[in-house]
Amino acid sequence: MTDSWHSKPAKIVLDDLQTDSLGLTEEEARNRLEEHGPNQLKQRKRVSPLTIFFDQFKDIFVIMLLVATLIAFFAAYVENEPQTDTLTIAAIVVLNSVVGFVQEYRSERAMEAMMKLTAPKAQLMRNGKAVVVDAKDIVPGDIVLLESGDRVPADSRLIEVVDLRTDEAVLTGESTQVGKRTSVVDENTPTADRKNMIFMGTFVTYGRGKAVVTSTGMDTEFGKIAEMVQTVETEQTPLKLKLEKFAKKLAVIIVVICAIIFILELVDPARSGQIIESFLTAIALAVSAVPEGLPAVVTISLALGTRELAKRSAIIRKLASAETLGATTVICSDKTGTLTKGEMTVREIFTNDKRYDVTGVGYEAKGQILLNKKPINAKEDTNLNLLLGGGSVCANASYDGAKILGDTTEGALIVAAAKTGMTKDKLESKYPRVHEIPFTSERKRMTTVHKMSEGTLLSFMKGAPEIILDRCTSIFKDGELRKLTKSEKTKLLKVNERMANDALRVLGIASKDLENVEIDDFRELSKAEEINKKVETEMAFIGLIGMIDPPREEAVEANNLCKQAGIKTVMITGDHKLTAVSVAKEIGIVEGNPDNLALTGSELTDMSDEDFDRIVETVKVYARVAPEHKLRIVKALKKKGEIVAMTGDGVNDAPALKQADIGVAMGITGTDVTKEAADMVLADDNFATIVSAVEGGRTIYDNIRKFSFFLMRSNFDELALIGTFALLGLELPLTAGMILWLNLVTDGGPAIALTMDPPEKDVMERPPRNPKEGVLHGRIASIIATFTFQFMLTGGLFYWQYYLLPGPLTAMKLAQARTMAFTRATLQELFVVWNCRSEKHNAFKVGFLTNKFLLIAVIGSAVLTVIVPFFGLFGTVVMDDPVEWALVVVAAMSGLLILPEVFYNRKVWKWR
Repeated sequence: MTDSWHSKPAKIVLDDLQTDSLGLTEEEARNRLEEHGPNQLKQRKRVSPLTIFFDQFKDIFVIMLLVATLIAFFAAYVENEPQTDTLTIAAIVVLNSVVGFVQEYRSERAMEAMMKLTAPKAQLMRNGKAVVVDAKDIVPGDIVLLESGDRVPADSRLIEVVDLRTDEAVLTGESTQVGKRTSVVDENTPTADRKNMIFMGTFVTYGRGKAVVTSTGMDTEFGKIAEMVQTVETEQTPLKLKLEKFAKKLAVIIVVICAIIFILELVDPARSGQIIESFLTAIALAVSAVPEGLPAVVTISLALGTRELAKRSAIIRKLASAETLGATTVICSDKTGTLTKGEMTVREIFTNDKRYDVTGVGYEAKGQILLNKKPINAKEDTNLNLLLGGGSVCANASYDGAKILGDTTEGALIVAAAKTGMTKDKLESKYPRVHEIPFTSERKRMTTVHKMSEGTLLSFMKGAPEIILDRCTSIFKDGELRKLTKSEKTKLLKVNERMANDALRVLGIASKDLENVEIDDFRELSKAEEINKKVETEMAFIGLIGMIDPPREEAVEANNLCKQAGIKTVMITGDHKLTAVSVAKEIGIVEGNPDNLALTGSELTDMSDEDFDRIVETVKVYARVAPEHKLRIVKALKKKGEIVAMTGDGVNDAPALKQADIGVAMGITGTDVTKEAADMVLADDNFATIVSAVEGGRTIYDNIRKFSFFLMRSNFDELALIGTFALLGLELPLTAGMILWLNLVTDGGPAIALTMDPPEKDVMERPPRNPKEGVLHGRIASIIATFTFQFMLTGGLFYWQYYLLPGPLTAMKLAQARTMAFTRATLQELFVVWNCRSEKHNAFKVGFLTNKFLLIAVIGSAVLTVIVPFFGLFGTVVMDDPVEWALVVVAAMSGLLILPEVFYNRKVWKWR
């Protein structure tokens, strides 16, 4: 089937589809249904929930935890200890798998939401009669009958319209109603501008029409989007990739070291026949190296971060996305309602040869009328008073003082008048409407007639300035009627052009005293055409009103914050290029730099991938784009190594949202399809919320780095300790149970508390991090220094207590030495954690009271450690010698001596 139905006259379209205005016969419809298939969106075979669940266990960290679970079980069994550690690690495995399953399962529901947007029934012409059929039975060539409130069942070419308007926001993302017509448009016209076509999934909001179906099912524009939604391959988040890479390296190291130690233990003559003991040594090594708490703490960190972001109106649907936000390098944002208020506002007025500026934005009737930058009283200006009052009453929208019900353009006129004290309710009460000639896309104007207080009739007309001027023979100046000369008209058209070039939507306003016309004349249908013609001719031009959907004030501030943080903002809109560039300049996205290019969808279509790849990083504005353009933009940016956040609200945005690293759906105006495809939903549809979420994402990642750093600093000293003593054929300072306690209980609380660390002051003053850098980038030297220091102190204390102090090497002496080593290792980690909170400043500069959760966690872990010996856990004994306690505490406090300033790599953030 051809895609150029819009460029052909209606009669040719009917001939090509072998149909006519009476519709198909039932027999022909059945034949076509067999040929083209049902008018439905086809859903590809989905992965079953069970498969999704079991796929969670392919994660390398989950595999390591499963092995750690078996090790913990075996160690507890051999040492006759409770299976507490086994259950704890198993719980971590289940938690991670369930969370992963829920996130992945939810991400597959976008197609279900799309299918809900298709019409269940439709009214057609069959066999020359109007019938209602199931929408799935519609075929190309069917004649569809449409009226207000209908959902369009299939892509169709209009053949008859009566004031037909549609809401195509679900498809184009633009909320403005689209006036429809039957006339031919150019073959290269973008989908959003094909006024003679209607599309599956959109709504009829006004009028009625008749159309011939041109495409059904997956061949429709809606179907093409559905295909893209299903074929877009979602990629793993940067954090997941880094953790997997880290886990694989760690797994190799653990396996190699454990195997070497186990073999050396077996061949050691001193340990001949002690296979179980050798195996337990290898187990202790493995347990010491695996950061059992890391996956759980990452999940908890993301969950807590998600809760915090929700307070900022950013609802995170996929946990890992909370961290990915922090890596964002490009934000591709829709214009209407996100960067702008989504509320048309009068910005400029031209009347009586004067330009007036209007302050205030949105639908609050706050603001002033300025002349030469000075406030004026509009009621004392006859022209201005007539212009604003006429614009307000010649409108069908209503205003309650806070919001507009109806057309947003009319809303702007009503609010502008309200700013001067002229409310629509008062005006209509004083000058009631007695007649209306409605707006149509062909007429491009609307006229209302009002009864004045003295009983005479006055009409007001609003519409396209050139149309209004053509119907005017006079002009209001200084409160008087004067002849509208040709030069005056030319001057006004130039003013209109200048205002349009400033991206203003311009309306002309005119009026006429209706002499020799009575109210009853409008009630006689036979006179209707004649009266309407009389009402709309020889009018008096009053002035021009220019309006715009203004940028949000917070969007300007947020864009400045993006620049400061090294994040590029790109505007992608279905609006016209001129309007888009103007708004982008106001916000600061475009700053006059020749590299700041603006492209239209048509220009992008004509551009090769190679040419587009060369300029994609310099383009700041995309206008009149189609769904495939958005997808192409995201792919091109990601190809350049960018981490892309993409916003959207219509169904047309769903494929691009799935392709982006962070898909952001609008919570107020967004469709269910978009929300299902997104990683994050904005509860307030505000661009500033995205930037705030990026700040939150950076904080989350910073905190993940903090506790990962802490866990690695705490784990590797145990690996070195066990490995060294095993190689030397000495007794092990720590048992497998002790190591699990250190990794899960001692480290767990402080690690979780680090996830709640407040953001650093410079979090939005540094460029985005390099997505290729690991979680521990720039901190390896500090980790090595810490575990070396810890290894020497813990190992030295154990060796001194067990081997150097006088007395036989008894089991009690071994228990005492291990207790000292265990207590010292535990307490030192609780001191080390304070120097993990900043890469630049030590604990004394950061403070010990700025994170109350960490303080509580450290005290709690210390208390638990001190009471362990009283229960005899892990073979420990109570230390009753004050000298032993003094040695342990002093040695533990050395953890504060490893200062982050010494190891801070200042190049970490300067990669771009």
